[in-house]
Amino acid sequence: MTRDLRTRLVGAAVLGSYPLLVAAALWPQPWLFLVFCVMSYAAEIAARRGARQLVDLLSQAHLGVTLRFVIREMTAILLVARTEGTDSPWFMALTVGLFLMHGVRAVQTWLAISYNRTLSRLPALTRNIDAVKIPAPPRDILVNYQGLRFLYLDVLPVGGAALGATLGTGYQGAAGAAIALGLELMGALALLPHLRRVRPLRDTPGVLRAVDEHLSKYRPEVVLYFSGPNDSAYQATMWLRPLERIDRRALVVLRERDMLRMLGETSLPVVCIPSAADLMGFAALDTARVCLYPANVGKNIHMLRIRGLCGVFVGHGDSDKEASFNPFTKVYDEVWVAGQAGRDRYIRAQVGVRDENVYEVGRPQLSGVRTGGPDLPYRTVLYAPTWEGWTDDLFHTSIITMGPGIVRMLLAHSPELRVIYKPHPLTGYRNLAARRAHQKIHALLEKRELSRSMARHPAGTALAMARNSAGTARPMGHSADAAWSQPIRHQVVTGQEPPLYDCFNQADLMITDISSVVADFIASGKPYMVTNVSGMPERLFRERYPSSEAGYLLGEDLAELPAVLQALEHGAEDVLASTRRKLKTYLLGPDHPDAMTRFNNAVNDTYNRASARGR
Repeated sequence: MTRDLRTRLVGAAVLGSYPLLVAAALWPQPWLFLVFCVMSYAAEIAARRGARQLVDLLSQAHLGVTLRFVIREMTAILLVARTEGTDSPWFMALTVGLFLMHGVRAVQTWLAISYNRTLSRLPALTRNIDAVKIPAPPRDILVNYQGLRFLYLDVLPVGGAALGATLGTGYQGAAGAAIALGLELMGALALLPHLRRVRPLRDTPGVLRAVDEHLSKYRPEVVLYFSGPNDSAYQATMWLRPLERIDRRALVVLRERDMLRMLGETSLPVVCIPSAADLMGFAALDTARVCLYPANVGKNIHMLRIRGLCGVFVGHGDSDKEASFNPFTKVYDEVWVAGQAGRDRYIRAQVGVRDENVYEVGRPQLSGVRTGGPDLPYRTVLYAPTWEGWTDDLFHTSIITMGPGIVRMLLAHSPELRVIYKPHPLTGYRNLAARRAHQKIHALLEKRELSRSMARHPAGTALAMARNSAGTARPMGHSADAAWSQPIRHQVVTGQEPPLYDCFNQADLMITDISSVVADFIASGKPYMVTNVSGMPERLFRERYPSSEAGYLLGEDLAELPAVLQALEHGAEDVLASTRRKLKTYLLGPDHPDAMTRFNNAVNDTYNRASARGR
């Protein structure tokens, strides 16, 4: 069953169940009412789980979930009126009980909103800093969905009314209302001590003062500043490990609350300050002299306005894409690039970045990238396309026009190859066609894995499907290599684990687009293919994108791919190997001193220059 068909069926069940309930109540036919009641609740649950667009559309049409539940409750009252009469005490008890239920649920919802609002408006959140003590939270059922789960308690009076009418006893609806009312009262009362515990967190000056005092003792010297959507957390995460190893005391400053959760593991102190005014008045930054920016985003202006900090753009990877020589970059005091290639990009682009402000510091993140293949009895190809970019002018991704074809050709190769597919985290963020292509590639690999699992373990098909349904490869046991080295198993890697560089180490060949992945992969010394999405003549393509010089080009018709795969399989001469060695130095800088040493020296030199200028 397709998703669209499933949505239509759920929508028909949701909308159709309410007129049927009214008809069954008016007739009256209690047993039919009971059947339609079950159908109505089941349809509501199915809609919330698998048809969110339908739920949102109903809300926009003023048929929100609360109104729909009230309509169902009215039909229950109508049923009791028709079967017991309006003079029945059970009719009165049910009516009053439902009224009180909504009143208590409103109070419980208000308490839950107050609790969540207190936490969501914290002026500062921290990691690895014992400054903001958040009490243990209440159970999720008390604070999630703004009381929606308590709304479902009306199944007790509504179902009870239907059962009572069917049996001719009548009291079950009132009893169900009493039980539901008691449960809602318990939920509201259970929230009161939690609200009392978080009350001190409403003191904005006090919270900021506590964080300030802790960080003032730490006396940070270098700041990593980051702002962006959740999917961009990798841009900051890649700098955490190098900053843990520098001589200076480093602090991570974030702006979005969710980013605190998305950021990778680190031993560094991390603080999230959402308000620009609070950030610019944050006294703990007074001791810092260097601020590193991994991304060009609008909120950078808030940190750039703070006096005393030398702003350094470090980016999140060197590439030939336009983002690597953005004109906005001229607002920083310094720009750090990996090697000579980064410097030359700014010289050619003439975007206002002065050459004397560009420093070559290497890529310290690449210390874990190994040279040579994984030494397995089969070959592994990594397909790592970039995303569609913010505009079509920056469109370098192959995933839409070439992606599914590349994967099909890899799967059809004989002898069998292992395919690791790791798309850019933002794939499909802007372009629906990119999202559909990603889903198609995922489906191709999942289908192949399923068919191979059925062939090997017919009885374990369900287990194989469960293992692949998450779409993310996760190494098991004590060693990542041990997990990778299992019999051929294609992987779709969409989460943070395993990291991109682990995928590098497991690949014999990479196919990618113009992006920073090229420069990073060249540290491995292994062959790579670069997609020529635009169909540009080879000479012009290599001139425009120098990082492609040591890669095999792949046109939209994929004509070059079979020959490269055959050469890889038979160990033929890699004619671009020497070119890659030279290009590695050009892109990433010399091997000696190593990149971590150069990065650390750059931090110290900039810190000393900023201190000498009285910053």
